[in-house]
Order: sequence, then structure tokens, then C-alpha cells
Amino acid sequence: MQINRLFQIVHILLNKKRVTAPELAAHFEVSKRTILRDIDALSAAGIPVYTTQGKGGGIFIHDHYVLDKALVSEEEQKQILFSLQSMAATAMLDTGQVLGRLRNFFARPHREWVAVDFSRWGHNEADNAKFETLKHAILHETAVTFDYLSPYGESKGREAFPLKLVFKSKAWYLQAFCLTDNDYRVFKFTRINKLNVAGSLRQATFGHIAAVPRTFNHDDYEAPPMQTVEEPAALDFIHVRLRIAQNAKYRLYDEFAESDITQNADGTLTVRSALGAWIYDYILSYGTAIEVLEPQSIRDELLERTAKIMSKYLSKT
Repeated sequence: MQINRLFQIVHILLNKKRVTAPELAAHFEVSKRTILRDIDALSAAGIPVYTTQGKGGGIFIHDHYVLDKALVSEEEQKQILFSLQSMAATAMLDTGQVLGRLRNFFARPHREWVAVDFSRWGHNEADNAKFETLKHAILHETAVTFDYLSPYGESKGREAFPLKLVFKSKAWYLQAFCLTDNDYRVFKFTRINKLNVAGSLRQATFGHIAAVPRTFNHDDYEAPPMQTVEEPAALDFIHVRLRIAQNAKYRLYDEFAESDITQNADGTLTVRSALGAWIYDYILSYGTAIEVLEPQSIRDELLERTAKIMSKYLSKT
């Protein structure tokens, strides 16, 4: 289409600065006359395209011209570049080439403004490999197999159609249609192990056996809105009131809504919230900086658990 060729001509001129009509004609596999008509069309559209004759001549765009004068406002330029850079930062797509072209169009300097590293401390290489496999499988619509560790410590083999990677509450999750369960599931990224592209062995050319990936059509699957992940039903949540020491204050605003937190006169903080089955491990993670005020049943259970912890150390003294 002519409009696509015109856009590409502008891109070439902005990058190469000067090019001849025969060079453009050879590049687009059209006649020199067609290129000259394109140049006239660009000039008519207000883009300052010039031609010079003789040695060193050719077609060029005025040095001070940038695309924003014709099509995109300064604020829109920033939003486009920021959006692409944020995508590149999460490694979701290879946007380097697109970013480079648009920076040339907009005459914008390269500034890194965001960096996202989803990997855990000390697990960068393994997490990057896992993320790359899932990204490729989602974009190319191929099934994956993996072992998944449940919150109860059970490992189960899975095969699934990966649909979307979601970052939620400081962790990555995979939304997928699980072929093992024949239903939509959400898997926590860090609990996925032995990840591979699913496929079957088939006869290839010259009698060779080759693995062919199992594919699916993304349009046939629509994951439901992501709800609370791997938690019991709302009825199983326990409403608690906690007192937190001042030195653990930094954790509260990462894990609770501000409306759940009350500052006390003595510097401690009171939290009212509902916690799931992981409540005991969570409370114990605060060490001596926490006290359960209510309900009494949680206080009693914690007393039993801490007694069992003490017994492990007392028996070895």
C-alpha cells in the first residue's frame, strides 16, 4: 500500500539522511517514477522533502524535521515511548527495534526511566529462562507441561495452554487453561518447575522423528477475571486484630490497606483484617514484633505451635 511505503520512506530518510530515487525504487521494487510521485505526495502533505541533482545529490528531509510536527504531540510521544519502554523492561516483548525507530522519528534522546526485574534474589538465570519459555509459549500459542507445587506441599504434573502472565501483589502468576483439570487455573510463577513446551513425537522427513509442539488458538480461550489466588473461600478467612511493634511498621503498608491500620499513642500499630489458612506462618514471621489481640482461638493455637518450636531446641541442649 502506498501509505505504508510513504511511512517507510520517511523512516529511511530520517535514518540515512540522503538517498537516491533509484535506491528507493530498488528497495521497494517499484519504478523510479513511482518513487518520485511518492516524494511529491510527501511534500504535498507538508513533510519537508528535498531533492538535489549532481554528484552527492539525492532525496533528503530537512535536518530539523521530526515526526511530531506532522502527526504526534509532545505528550503523545512521551506516552508512546514510555509504554514501549515499560514493556521492554518486563521482557514481555522485544521492543528495542521499535523504540529505536520511534526515537529517530521523534528526535528523542534515549533515557532509561523504568526497570523491572521479576527474578528472585539469587535466581536470576533460572527465572529468566522460565519467563522466556512462558512468553514464547503465549505468543506462539503452544501448550506447556510442568510440575506444580500446591500450597499444601503436593507436586502434580500439569499440561496447560498458557494465556497470560500477570504481576499481582509482588508476585508473577500464569493464567492458563489447564488440560489436566479441564478448567481455567492460576499458577504462581515460583511454584512452576520442570517447565517445557508440550509436544508429540511425529515422523519427519527422511524417516527422522521430530517433536512437534502442541498448539492452540488463543481466541478460543478467555480466562475469567483473576480472583484471590490459592486461598480458601471467603468463609474460611479469619478476622483478627493484631498489635504490631513500631520496628515492623515498614511491612504493614506493603501487606495491608491503610484503612486497616491504626496508629496507637504508644507507637505501636493495630491492624484489623481477615487472613487465610497461612495465618500462623504469617504471624510467626514477625517474631516478637507482633501480638494477636483477638480471637482467643488464634492465641491458643500460636501458644501450642511456639511450644512445639521450643521443644525442638530444648531437646538438643
